[in-house]
Order: sequence, then structure tokens, then C-alpha cells
Amino acid sequence: MIAWEANIRRVVPYVPGDQPKGDRLVKLNTNENPYPPAPGVRKALLEMDYDRLRKYPDPIASDLVDVLAEYYGLGSDQVFVGVGSDDVIAMSFLTFFNSAKPILFPDVSYSFYKVWADLFRIPFETPALDAAFRICPEDYFKENGGIIFPNPNAPTGLYLPLDQVEAIIRRNPDVIVIVDEAYIDFGGTSALKLIETYDNLLVVQTFSKSRSMAGLRIGFAMGNPQLIKALNDVKYSYNSYTMNMPSLVLGKEAVKDDTYFKETLKKIIDTRERSKKRLRELGFTFPDSMSNFIFASHKTVPAAEIFEALRKEQIYVRYFKQPRLDDSLRISIGTEEEMNVLFGFLEHYLAERA
Repeated sequence: MIAWEANIRRVVPYVPGDQPKGDRLVKLNTNENPYPPAPGVRKALLEMDYDRLRKYPDPIASDLVDVLAEYYGLGSDQVFVGVGSDDVIAMSFLTFFNSAKPILFPDVSYSFYKVWADLFRIPFETPALDAAFRICPEDYFKENGGIIFPNPNAPTGLYLPLDQVEAIIRRNPDVIVIVDEAYIDFGGTSALKLIETYDNLLVVQTFSKSRSMAGLRIGFAMGNPQLIKALNDVKYSYNSYTMNMPSLVLGKEAVKDDTYFKETLKKIIDTRERSKKRLRELGFTFPDSMSNFIFASHKTVPAAEIFEALRKEQIYVRYFKQPRLDDSLRISIGTEEEMNVLFGFLEHYLAERA
């Protein structure tokens, strides 16, 4: 080993979903929204003054923070924004998880949590989901250095009822509890209403899924002003200008068009429920997803085999080659047309395999 190599920080990185290119592909592998952003976003993009790009953006992102605060009924000092929820959560790990005690997150969950814990040298434990892939609140009723979990969970799509979320928060008053709500708009009740009761709660959401803006990278956290100030202190010690100007302008427009937002959500939810019925008819089983994806396992055909067959037809879903997950496929909810292409292929392929 060369001497300087001993000083390199080494981690096993997070592996994002494929971003394939092609003219006729059906992309159902990264939980993106299949519909475009709100019309107001397009209008603002076309009218954007490109001369503003030569100047630094607003470091406090006040316009976007203010519109989010108004939308969610909060004060502006209760909202923090970052470059996607990944940036917001990474900043939260740096800010709040500094105890010698291990933080807790589920063993089957967003795999970036382990990467951040390793990167920042944070000890952690991963309580196992039960046999039905559910979070067991009692597993978090023990001494720890902080807690984070997605709700609905990923990649299972299962939602933890709000009373059980509150039980975890209530039993951990001395640490920060982060509820990662990347998929909450597709089903369930947000923990947001609990932040006025629990000053140790941080709720994180994103524009990447329900607001059709994964390409702009906008995430945000909501909590009491002391938590938000602490996040901003760390941000300004790391990079003052985390949010670019187009994201600030276009993100604001996305929040303003609530009618379009709700209409798009309804279309995805309706397609999800129809997709569950069709998958059952094709011999799949799955947890009852409340997200914009379904984590499905076929009764007789291995997931890896179906994954490869789909990919040959340029139909992309997500396959996790790891224990407890390697017999399932995570299928993002696309448009009705995209889902029909998927089901048409599966019907033909599984019939030939029978």
C-alpha cells in the first residue's frame, strides 16, 4: 500500500437504480413520478431570467422556505431545505447523531442509512422487521443515539400507523427521531402534526416522488426552530449555497399548484390499486403498499429470472440481490400505458413458464 492510501476514508457506497437510455423503454425502477411537474413549473422555466445564473442563489432559500411553511401551516423557522432528501438526511446525521450510543434503523429499509452511518463513523444497530416486513415499535424502546425510519418504508411500501410512530417518539425523548416521509403523499398520515408536541421530532420529505421533480433535487425537513437552526448551522459550516436558483424558483411553483398535485397523486394511487389486483391475478404476492411502488414476489418464478426477462424487453424494475429481498421485485407505478406494457409481457412470459 502507498503511504497516503492509509488516510483515505473508505466506505461501501450506495448503489442507485439504473438510469437506462432508449427509445421504447418502460422505466419502473427508481420510483420517479410518471407525470410531468405542475404547469406553473414549465411556465416559470420558460420565463426564467438566465442572467440570474451568474449570481449566487439566496443562501437561506427564503422564497421556497416561506411557501413550504405556508403550505404546511408552519413558521419559516420550522423548515429546512436541501439538495434532495438525501442531502437533508445526510446533514441531519451530521447534526444530530453524535452520541457514542448506536442509532437505530430497520434492517430492511433505505440502504443509504447504513452508508451515511459508515461514512460519518456513527455506530448503529438495525432491528429486524418481522416476518411480514413490519416495523416493531418495541424494538426502538431501548437506549440509543437516535432513530430514523422511512414511513411508508422502502422497499416494502408498508405504512406504520401514526399511533405507533408516536409511541416510538414518546419513548425516546432524549434523542432525535427522524421520520423519512419520501412516500407519505401516496398513503397514510404524516407525522407532521406531532412536531408541536415533540421537540425531538424531525420530519423529512422530498419533491422527487409526489411532486415530479427528481431531476431538480429538492428535499426539506420540518421540526421545531431549534432543530432547524442546528441544521442550518451545520449547512453554513459545510456549504452556504446548497440550493441552486432554478430549484428555488421552480420548487416554489410546484408547491403553489395544489390542484395539479392532488390530481396527479390520485392518478398514481388509482393505478397502484389496479396494479395490485392485476399482480395478484398473475400469481404475485406483496405487502400492501402505501407508496408509489409495489414490492412483489412471484409464487413460482424467481425474481432474478423475471428481472432479467423484463430487462431484455427494456422494461426496468428494481432487483435487490441481498438477504430477505432477493425474491422480490420493486415495481414503480408508471402511467396506465406503462403498467399495461408490463402486465402484457408478464402475462405472456409467465404463461410460457407454467
